[in-house]
Amino acid sequence: MTPWYETAEFYHIYPLGLTGAPKRNESEETVHRFEILNRWLPHIAGLGCTAIYIGPLFESTSHGYDTRDYKQVDRRLGDNDDFAAYVKKAHELGIKVVVDGVFNHTGREFFAFTDIREKREQSPYLGWYKGIWFGGNTWYNDGFSYEAWHNCFELVNLNLQNQQVRDYLLEVIDFWIDTFDIDGIRLDCADCLDFGFMEQMRARTAAKKQDFWLMGEVIHGDYGRYIGDGTRLLHSVTNYELHKGLYSGHNDHNYFEIAHTIRREFDENGGIYRGMKLYSFVDNHDVDRLASKLGVKENLIPVYGLLCFLPGIPSVYYGSEFGIEGRKEGGNDDPLRPALNLEECREHPAVPGLCEWIETLFKVRKRHRSALCGRYRELLLMNRQYAFARMSGEDAVIVAVNNDERESARLQIPVPMERTWQNALTGEKLKTENGRIVTEVPPCGCVLIEPEKEIKPD
Repeated sequence: MTPWYETAEFYHIYPLGLTGAPKRNESEETVHRFEILNRWLPHIAGLGCTAIYIGPLFESTSHGYDTRDYKQVDRRLGDNDDFAAYVKKAHELGIKVVVDGVFNHTGREFFAFTDIREKREQSPYLGWYKGIWFGGNTWYNDGFSYEAWHNCFELVNLNLQNQQVRDYLLEVIDFWIDTFDIDGIRLDCADCLDFGFMEQMRARTAAKKQDFWLMGEVIHGDYGRYIGDGTRLLHSVTNYELHKGLYSGHNDHNYFEIAHTIRREFDENGGIYRGMKLYSFVDNHDVDRLASKLGVKENLIPVYGLLCFLPGIPSVYYGSEFGIEGRKEGGNDDPLRPALNLEECREHPAVPGLCEWIETLFKVRKRHRSALCGRYRELLLMNRQYAFARMSGEDAVIVAVNNDERESARLQIPVPMERTWQNALTGEKLKTENGRIVTEVPPCGCVLIEPEKEIKPD
């Protein structure tokens, strides 16, 4: 049986931003903002998403990644009961819930680091962090120095080679599963984590919940290192390589960039990640919104078509289904993480029709097992047009895209298997000439093609 996460469509939420929570956690009061998040659940289900990645969630000082307490939901969002109820509501809608695991570093107000600041050389937690040195100092003037993530000294690097630290974090994960019934963890800075710790985490979570999913944030390097043989380390990692190609391939009228990336990663003859399920996205809480990156905003249509049907686990970042914009301002990520009102987004979408287009893409994707798990085969490639098939047994789905903003394209696409074919959206039967499917793709357009007799997923 195929695990849920290999066929999922994700919705990504940065909750402190979406709910309009204060930037600093300076109040003793718990403010229950999960009601805002609850109102988005039917929308997420209606969009066609079957999983939510939400985070960071746990008590922190500012942006969520400077953890104070791994066992307490951030009081700016609510309390533990609020989150448990949220997961239950999501599960009732058939939606899995994955949270942020920030295990590379803690904030300065985490109990172990606070103990070091108070007791100095006498603290039993000296070995919990990297680079503690009482002969140095930082701009916080603690009277000692330490290793910080990317020299951001509000983020103190944990020593994940210390088994006491590993045991503590594994117990935290047990607590999350027992208390909230979560379905997976997205590992922040997975490219900084100790491989031995990840191996222990995989064994621990698999024993706790058989279909528990572990996905790592990895930006550069060999993604396969973090997945290994598929049984000992992580299940998936972020596909930043594809993310870059999806927008720049359209801006440069260069589908060769995207096709080369997919060929290198997933081609059925030699793709270095074939058989692996990488996490695909076009934007997230760390990078500019897609609508701000595209030179021609109409290319949102083919980009999302590729996101949903190229190999991978597709993810939509909250609000981007309405086409909202957002760019980093220097080192400030706030424009990427805005408070949103769902009703206003629906009534006045920045890009009318985009949300409905994504919903349609997910519907077609779900009715073809080939779109979820099938082999990838490139069929046609030019600078401005690109077509490929996903195939599984007798089922197939063909995607044809056009990044030309002025001209439609009449394409003749090689037939990947002997069938009669139809437009997946209109049901119109398509002509075949000399073993090629003939179809017209509008400017900045995407056409989905399926066998004339629909084959349902197993």
